[in-house]
Amino acid sequence: MKMGISSKIEVAPPLTQDDQEWLRTLWLSEWGGETMVSKGKTHYFQDLDAVIAWADDVRVGAATYNLENDGCELMSINAIVEGLGAGSALISAVEQAVHKVGVGRIWLITSNDNLDALRFYQRRGYRITAVYPDAIDEARKLKPTIPQIGYYEIPIHDEVELEKFL
Repeated sequence: MKMGISSKIEVAPPLTQDDQEWLRTLWLSEWGGETMVSKGKTHYFQDLDAVIAWADDVRVGAATYNLENDGCELMSINAIVEGLGAGSALISAVEQAVHKVGVGRIWLITSNDNLDALRFYQRRGYRITAVYPDAIDEARKLKPTIPQIGYYEIPIHDEVELEKFL
């Protein structure tokens, strides 16, 4: 549902304490806490860079990412209002920010059940580079809020890694 929003999407880093709190609340509701486990490593929300998508002065999505020496890990993308292009605007903004600091590789982890995400990323030039069997089963030991069953009633067990060279 588009909530009557019709404006072009604008993307910017969180600038205010309200932005940070909104982003934290989004992580709590969408990711089950303030941490995310990827390839066995725990990432903390407060340590990540972020951008927020806006339409008509309404926050409609956000992305978080972690710059590292060998690239950038895209940690999360959430378009909370579908059909506006917020997801595309967010990933484009992250790619531009990463490229601007001289990082040429962006990668991400998703779960084996997340077929919509796999389609979204591959349509934007990301390639599957690895599958880590049972990695999410292991991650559940660090973050028990990770569900057992995911999208389309698919059991969640494996991490799928995708990457794109900028």
